[in-house]
Amino acid sequence: MFTTGRPLDLERWRTSAPTYDEIGATRDERHVEGSHHLRRSAELGTGADVFARGADCVMSWDMHRRAGFAVYPTHAVATPDAVVAMVLGLGGIGLVVPCRVVYVVEEPRRRGFAYGTLPGHPESGEEFYVVERGDDNVVRMTITAFSRPATLLPRLAGPVGRRAQAWMTDRYLSVVSDAATSPG
Repeated sequence: MFTTGRPLDLERWRTSAPTYDEIGATRDERHVEGSHHLRRSAELGTGADVFARGADCVMSWDMHRRAGFAVYPTHAVATPDAVVAMVLGLGGIGLVVPCRVVYVVEEPRRRGFAYGTLPGHPESGEEFYVVERGDDNVVRMTITAFSRPATLLPRLAGPVGRRAQAWMTDRYLSVVSDAATSPG
């Protein structure tokens, strides 16, 4: 779905179900037949401050904003059932990617969330973003995802679309690393 710069009406997605059946599959990294699977991880640094800044960047949608999306969430932070529509584009025209938060992880040394695609998203699947602080005090971010084309656009894009997804995943890791290691 594309937008031409008009404000997005999030109400249309509040009652929409995700466009896939395997809700929560990223939690235990279950294999979803017929989907492309992705898992990337990066070390962010060490310590409680790095963990807090990295997790805040992820949970507040700042990761998506810093990666270049215009972000329209129903909640200021990722919470279960929150809806977010992200727009990637230029000059008031952009591709809209609506998602619903399907679960949240809020533990003392582990924070993150997963969202699933909603009707109008070019893909069908789920992405999980988590920041973890290990026993060795090292902070890592991991992104786990599975997806398959839901519209003609990603089908036509083929391998180029997969490269674009990998590029955006690397971008997310980079912006969270920058946020985690930049005090204030």
